[in-house]
Amino acid sequence: MAVRAVRGAVQLERDEAGHMEEQVGALLTAVLERNELHPDDLISIWFTATPDLHSDFPAAAARKLGIVDVPLICAQELDIEGAMPRVVRLLAHIESDRPRSGIAHVYLGAAAALRKDIAQ
Repeated sequence: MAVRAVRGAVQLERDEAGHMEEQVGALLTAVLERNELHPDDLISIWFTATPDLHSDFPAAAARKLGIVDVPLICAQELDIEGAMPRVVRLLAHIESDRPRSGIAHVYLGAAAALRKDIAQ
């Protein structure tokens, strides 16, 4: 098996813990489903959140999905003028037999505008 990386992002409508849990959970679920992954295939996940998100850690949504033995970390995204607000991004390291070109990167909702070149 090769080590691969999967990117993804979602824009939140509001900064509320329950909403973040729901949206980040949907993002993680889509990443797993579209890449035919199981939690055992995950090596680690990096989450970033834009500076306007304060209600919760994005990684908490992963824990609530049952991803409990995978290293997770959260960081703050750069505060760039004009950047899309209320965005959670992820970079998941996985084990997969898929070629790099076969990895499905997942950008949900308005976040698809962030990476039109790779958004599925």
